[in-house]
Amino acid sequence: MSSENTPLRGFTIGVTASRRADEFATLLTRRGSDVVLAPAIRIIPLSDDAELERATRAIVADPPAVTIATTAIGFRGWMGAADGWGLADSLSRALSASRILARGPKVTGAIRAAELREEWSPESESSSEVLEHLLAEGVAGKRIAVQLHGERTEWEPGDDLCDVLRAAGADVVAVPVYRWTPPEDSTSLDRMIEQISDRALDAVTYTSAPAVASMLMRAKATGMLETMLQGLRTGVTAVCVGPVTAAPLIELDVPVTMPTRARLGSLARHIAEDLPRRAVRINIGAHVLGLRGRCVVVDDEVRCLAPAGMALIRALAAKPGNVVSREELLTALPGGGGDTHAVETAVARLRSALGVPALVQTVVKRGYRLAVELEE
Repeated sequence: MSSENTPLRGFTIGVTASRRADEFATLLTRRGSDVVLAPAIRIIPLSDDAELERATRAIVADPPAVTIATTAIGFRGWMGAADGWGLADSLSRALSASRILARGPKVTGAIRAAELREEWSPESESSSEVLEHLLAEGVAGKRIAVQLHGERTEWEPGDDLCDVLRAAGADVVAVPVYRWTPPEDSTSLDRMIEQISDRALDAVTYTSAPAVASMLMRAKATGMLETMLQGLRTGVTAVCVGPVTAAPLIELDVPVTMPTRARLGSLARHIAEDLPRRAVRINIGAHVLGLRGRCVVVDDEVRCLAPAGMALIRALAAKPGNVVSREELLTALPGGGGDTHAVETAVARLRSALGVPALVQTVVKRGYRLAVELEE
């Protein structure tokens, strides 16, 4: 298959989604990538939750002037739970008498699927813009229903929507439609955190802010937070479905990239266009060497390398054409040690794995270099 059809050939991409993860992984593998799955959250519906039923009955009894809908899955779950309690028609009537503000296009679709209509939705898909919109027109004395989207964490920038509205004088009804928790088994998530820290992934994708928060929480709990953030800042591309998802990472000075539309298909297309542009390509004589998280591409042929080989090629590629000493390469090798003979052995294996041994030159008594011709 041509590289045009498989632009992600050789790339390894981490997927943190829990919902539709297999569908998203298929979109990426069709474009040639390897995919590592590590669901970062577990969504727990609250269809049998007494607090959700209480809030729903309160809204039916006294419809709000304004309803803020924040997530599609949450809004659909709310309507489904109301149907189970025999309140679906009553809830629809209450909401239809309300001004519905939708945070983004996905929840807009869920609102319309329930045969309701939103009054307004921000272009930014941001709760903060919804808040600004309401505060600008005044909320004192107004009854406002806020569909929540899980527990708030330390990683989410900005103020709590309900708290700000209450402080401005609104009568707020919080609607807790679901909650999220970390995965029951964190093994795959821990492994992905290590891979990000080791730069063994080319990119990691996030499709919700809770997934970002859960990974940050787990990395902090395991003592890997700073090394993981360093990996995201210096080699592993953080790809987010939209600005709300990206916000916690941006707050931590992690560069992010995202599509113009917050959709899985758009996200997959964006990755296929963006990652190849970011990839390191080095011309070495008549050959082209491309670096990936777990492998290299030599003249359009994917070459899988052992961790030691990847460590060496990264160290050499960081200084194309310049000599890298045995001592420096020894430091880069997994496990390190004090014997530079380990470097000679690892270089021999690297040359063999590359298929073009001459790409790595020996500089007698000094070290090794990529055979890039340097200008005077």
